[in-house]
Amino acid sequence: MKTDPMAGADDASPEVLALAKVVARLRAEVAELEGLAATTAVLERAKGVLMARDGLTADAAYEALSAAAALRGRTLMEECWIVLGGIRSRPHPAKAAPAAPLTVGAAPPPEGGPGTGPGHPATGGGDASFHGLLAGLAASLAGARSPQDTAGILRAALRVPLGVEGVMIYKLDEAGRLGLIGHAGIDAVLAAQWQDVPPMSGVAAVEVIASGEPRWLQDPERDAEDYRLIGPPQRWPTRAWLPVPGEERVSGAIGFLRTVADPFDAAHRALLVRAVRLCGGSLRVLERHEDGPGDEEVAAVQKIFDVLSGAAILLSPLRSPTGEVEDYRIEAAAPESVDVAGRRGKELVGRRVLETYPTIAGTPLWHGYLDALETGSAYEGEPFSYREVVAGIPETSLYSVRATRLAGRLVVSWVRHDAGAREASRLAAVQRLGNLGWADWSLTTDTVNWSEQVYAIFDRPPEQGPMTLEELPRHLVPDDLPALAEAVRRLLGEGAPIDQPFRIATDSGVRHLRIVAEAETDAFGAPVEVHGFFQDLSQQRDAELALRESERAVLVQRGVLKAERAIAARLQHALLPVPEQSIELVGLRVDIAYMPSDSGVNVGGDWYSAIELPDGSALFVVGDVAGHGLDAVGTMAQLRFTAKGMIITGSALPDAMARLNTLLLHTAAGVPSAATATMIMARYWPAERRLAWVRAGHLPPLLVRGGEARFLPPPEGILLGACADSVYAQETLELEPGDHLLLYTDGLIEVPEESMDRGLGRLAEAAAEAMGGGTEEPLARLLAQLRPAGRDDVCVLDIHVPPC
Repeated sequence: MKTDPMAGADDASPEVLALAKVVARLRAEVAELEGLAATTAVLERAKGVLMARDGLTADAAYEALSAAAALRGRTLMEECWIVLGGIRSRPHPAKAAPAAPLTVGAAPPPEGGPGTGPGHPATGGGDASFHGLLAGLAASLAGARSPQDTAGILRAALRVPLGVEGVMIYKLDEAGRLGLIGHAGIDAVLAAQWQDVPPMSGVAAVEVIASGEPRWLQDPERDAEDYRLIGPPQRWPTRAWLPVPGEERVSGAIGFLRTVADPFDAAHRALLVRAVRLCGGSLRVLERHEDGPGDEEVAAVQKIFDVLSGAAILLSPLRSPTGEVEDYRIEAAAPESVDVAGRRGKELVGRRVLETYPTIAGTPLWHGYLDALETGSAYEGEPFSYREVVAGIPETSLYSVRATRLAGRLVVSWVRHDAGAREASRLAAVQRLGNLGWADWSLTTDTVNWSEQVYAIFDRPPEQGPMTLEELPRHLVPDDLPALAEAVRRLLGEGAPIDQPFRIATDSGVRHLRIVAEAETDAFGAPVEVHGFFQDLSQQRDAELALRESERAVLVQRGVLKAERAIAARLQHALLPVPEQSIELVGLRVDIAYMPSDSGVNVGGDWYSAIELPDGSALFVVGDVAGHGLDAVGTMAQLRFTAKGMIITGSALPDAMARLNTLLLHTAAGVPSAATATMIMARYWPAERRLAWVRAGHLPPLLVRGGEARFLPPPEGILLGACADSVYAQETLELEPGDHLLLYTDGLIEVPEESMDRGLGRLAEAAAEAMGGGTEEPLARLLAQLRPAGRDDVCVLDIHVPPC
């Protein structure tokens, strides 16, 4: 059962009745547009048949249909249906295949043969080869509802026969800019980048519209030099840009982007030109539908509005069949016309008042419009509030509206009062956030005005009013009074602007303030008014004092660190005075290299020892104390001398290492210590060429023998100072003539963000090359190859058994 939308209208309020009329009218317009679209589709399809069959233009095809209908006494629609029936009754060739997914009734492309296929349409039949394709294209374009649909139809029709993968449709606006109104086969990012094209040189679409001549781009490298190409040049090796003819001039351009590298031949060009002609008519229809009907009077008013200051619009009444005004359409708008939603100027043109502002139906403003339209008297309403939800946020604005009649229309102007209130609110927020406030002094009337924030700055109740310039010194800290008094004297006497810091005493304590002011003078140069602001800098001043104190502490700490480094460096140099040397020891040649860190303010705790023992054996020690500075150097000296003393007095290597661990765990006073260290000790007996060694968490020695390098299997033993129950095992090794045994610290192999295994592998490779080649200074060559980064100390002992 159908329900009358106007049922119960007698009981409805004026607002509901007005909205119901809007809904009913919109439904009627939709039904009318659907019927018009169906009729237009039939006409466009019939025109496409004649264009394809007889080679006519779109206008000539329309004239031929009209003439035939008049000659035979038929209506235009009857003639169109007869033409469509005749083309559909013809049998299709046996080998025909659709060129693209067109609408029902589209004729097939030419038969296959040499030169056909994607990107290669047959050319043997001349223009007649494309009649089927053009007829189907015309029929499909008749159903286009938007330029976007048009772009998709063109791509679908031309993709197989011509290899067209992308289509772009540009329209020229009144400012001379190109707007992308339709595209197909173009990704969204690229389309967004080329959505708005200014009238600049080097853009093919702009040149096409300016000259009215097509551009055929067939050489990607040369085209990239002459034009700003859309997308990478090789993505579409060949491109065509053709002008879209308008009623008086070229109104746009269509671009065809192909993946085919072959140039456009005569058949390709003829087909694209005719396809664009087919699009011209449908695009003009769509533009007229979007732009709305034209009117010379409206155009004249719009020209006046364009140079008008203020907000104004021209309204045309929309009447019901009984003559009642149901709504108004905005026909023209001044540039400064802005609604609550932010739409401005010509963005308002074409909109309905009740569709844009539905809540004004039945209001005094609505009745004022009707009265001004019927009587011709100007309507000037009282300020009223209008509330609208914008982006989900309710906004209320205060307006005053004036409406006057002009040739059956209404000229409406308005003032938005809340703009000043919003500016005042923003100014107050700026003053609050910046903790500043403005002040004005009139020297002729002796009056003072303060903003609200100045009262908060001076901790003064607003009911007491602002203080005068004479009263201000009583609140200052006495030490700041002379400087501020001199600045005020210059301001009032000479008119010189001031920017002066000062302090005031309040109930909450001393505040650091700043005054910035300038004087306004009369015709004789005498100051008559003072304008300025006060700013509370207390928090900033506290931050500056804290920063200054922090900087002072940093400088003191830096001095302490420099002094500590100097002492540690001198102590380190006293313990390890020779950075590089070669010594002969119990028949061995020992090359030593020590390089302290060259970065930072602290020195490290790497050390070495190479001495002959009383029984004719030799002791080799390499260690690394964790940390830097005096503590590390002191621990290094303690371990270095204690280790030598214990071995000289007869302690075995494992026992000596265990006692050193106990030494690091506790100081002499029995207080636990946090120091740790890695260490390796080796003892060599020349008669047997036997080497015994122990380690405490240190990197294993590297043995180079016969040109090959390998790391010795490490015995048990964790770093010193880590655990009281540590056990240290001993390993032995018989050296052979020509052997190189390398003891080193981790600074030789460590590289930031690199694993230890990779560093060890690089060391083994470099050592095999440097020490297996018989060079005179293998250790120096090894260090040159590894190039330590200088971030840590490096200590290396090369123990070499001379060949027999």
